[in-house]
Amino acid sequence: MSLFNTGDKAYVMLENGRIFEGVSFGAKGTSFGEIVFTTGMTAYQETLTDPSYYGQIVMQTFPLIGNYGVNSEDYESDRSSVSGYIVREWCNAPSNFRCEGNIDDYLRDHGIIGIHTIDTRCLTKLIRESGVMNGVITTENVYENKEEFLEKIKAYRIKDAIKNCTVKEPQYFPAENGKYHVVLFDFGYKYSIRRDLVSLGCNVTVVPAYTTPEEIKKLSPDGIMLSNGPGDPAENTEIIKNLAEIRKLGIPVFGICLGHQLMALAGGARTEKLKYGHRGANQPVLDVALGKTFVTSQNHGYAVINDSIDKNIAEISHINANDKTCEGIRYKDQPCFTVQFHPEAHGGPQDTTYLFNRFMDMVKGSR
Repeated sequence: MSLFNTGDKAYVMLENGRIFEGVSFGAKGTSFGEIVFTTGMTAYQETLTDPSYYGQIVMQTFPLIGNYGVNSEDYESDRSSVSGYIVREWCNAPSNFRCEGNIDDYLRDHGIIGIHTIDTRCLTKLIRESGVMNGVITTENVYENKEEFLEKIKAYRIKDAIKNCTVKEPQYFPAENGKYHVVLFDFGYKYSIRRDLVSLGCNVTVVPAYTTPEEIKKLSPDGIMLSNGPGDPAENTEIIKNLAEIRKLGIPVFGICLGHQLMALAGGARTEKLKYGHRGANQPVLDVALGKTFVTSQNHGYAVINDSIDKNIAEISHINANDKTCEGIRYKDQPCFTVQFHPEAHGGPQDTTYLFNRFMDMVKGSR
């Protein structure tokens, strides 16, 4: 195991000047980003390939990462979008019948700088108390150029997040004996969303984030899926404007995570940045209509402001049981509902897959 402190030094420095020393694994170099933590005990491979982490240095709170290795079947995108990776300990001798390699090689092959053997518990507590902050992960000696590093850390901003994650051209994925056609907006989508739709008999067309209402009409879909993705939702004014028109088409819409936020903004609501976000596979969410609480997988740093939702056109359908933030919206003026969490949740709890069936009922009804 990597717990033994062998290898080159690596460093994490926060914008408040706090420095953590550890051991390098993965790629060498320097990378700036927004430091966030996720509480998932498994699914580190899905985390590394989730485009929603674009521009962020991700820390795993679970102490041992990499024990089942990596494989080519569980990727959520074709590359890793994280800016760095922080763990307490990584396993250099993974064991699993599906294992095709270890996490160290994966990080190195994808140019991701990693650090292990640091106090992730302490770093997590700092972020919980102070809120998400910028930082740097590097194999350079931060003490020699500390002030220069601090200037770059404080100047760092996540820019063009969706633009750097979305497909450039439409992509078509047929289902065996597919009966329905669903357009999937790619704001940085996870492959599991597409796979679940295909498994339900949907031929899926993945379209770029900036696809216009006119282009959607030409595709003549039976339903529209708005995907997850990275960045500040309010910055995407062009997409929000398009969605404001798309919502008038009467086509059934299901939004997940960023898609949930963008549709809310298109309906006149507002969003806000959370102190340290919701990231992990154990977030409790109340389905208001069912009166039941479900365990959900989440990865987001922004939320729709409850009081900003126009009650004439929409109502809150799901609430976070911890902090009471909005986790879902049902629209009254169109066949549309959205959720903040991930019902596809690979890997994670499958409690809320019923929402895909709900979407399919809407699609079938529109036929």
